[in-house]
Amino acid sequence: MSERITDLTGGRRTVIFMGEAGCGKSELSINLAVRLKKETDRPVHFFDMDQTKPLFRSRDVADKIRSEGIVFHSNFDLSVEDQAAIAPGVIEAVNEPDSFVIMDIGGNEHGARMIGQFSEYLNRPDSIAFFPINPYRPWSKDLPSIAETFRRITGASRTANIRVISNPNCGPETTAEDVVSGNEKLESMLGGACEISFVCALEHLCPELKDRIKKPLFPVKIYILYPWLR
Repeated sequence: MSERITDLTGGRRTVIFMGEAGCGKSELSINLAVRLKKETDRPVHFFDMDQTKPLFRSRDVADKIRSEGIVFHSNFDLSVEDQAAIAPGVIEAVNEPDSFVIMDIGGNEHGARMIGQFSEYLNRPDSIAFFPINPYRPWSKDLPSIAETFRRITGASRTANIRVISNPNCGPETTAEDVVSGNEKLESMLGGACEISFVCALEHLCPELKDRIKKPLFPVKIYILYPWLR
């Protein structure tokens, strides 16, 4: 298990999460932002850029994110009807030399297209993009499906410096065996086409997984609950 989140990001200041709908981008981006804030005394900016779905959005738990000392950016006011618009302050935040910036991008190419206008800033050496893959999702059932999703999303976002991360889960009921089996399935599907940077797992499963997963483990705390579990 990596001791510091900066080990997983390679010290980059700007971290982008993009991928297919339901792959876990929002949950992972929140967890990374919270851990960054706890591990450093530097400002952490969180940008909610998800405009493609009505549920499981980081802005639904904005108060929790702010309570961790994170600056939350969104152009959505939950008291009024959602309107598609870019959260303000992106360029200013990525140009703050002592700050971290985490961006939660909407699923599929339509959500990814929203950040294409910032490609000049997001392709700099101090930026990295993570592409989570959940092999239990229907759109990640085989390598051709993954490759097509990757092509469409990265093309729309015009983003480079992309790393694949493994996020095998079946929701809150995920077991350690689910993580191991799912990660092995993903590694088999990728077949060396690209390297997995790290593996995500619910935090209570990590002690059981630390000797079974060769890649660094990223512990995940659930922030966005299913509506029927709230």
